[in-house]
Amino acid sequence: MDVTALLEGPPDESKVRELLRDVIDPEVGINIVDLGLLRGIEVQSDGTVRVATTLTTPACPLGPYISEQIYGTIAQLPGVRDIDVEIVWSPPWDPDRDMSDEAKRLLGWRR
Repeated sequence: MDVTALLEGPPDESKVRELLRDVIDPEVGINIVDLGLLRGIEVQSDGTVRVATTLTTPACPLGPYISEQIYGTIAQLPGVRDIDVEIVWSPPWDPDRDMSDEAKRLLGWRR
């Protein structure tokens, strides 16, 4: 990923999504985008970025860590004034539906 190109110009959803590929779920070793943990990204004209994400399970102890990583990653973007990261539980994470084909391959996921 060319981070320099992502850091030029105002933030937008595609830049945020691409940068979030650097946020790795440490239990699984795969980024949160390919794991399908992102539920929404909203970039407002005032520089506020809102991210809704879920976790693989409500019992996951890494929620605060992943939220901090999301925050720190988005803070790199010029023009970002405020960041709101929300953990949501609906819909619940479903690996069959949510994971990318690459994540499924890396994890040996078969159904």
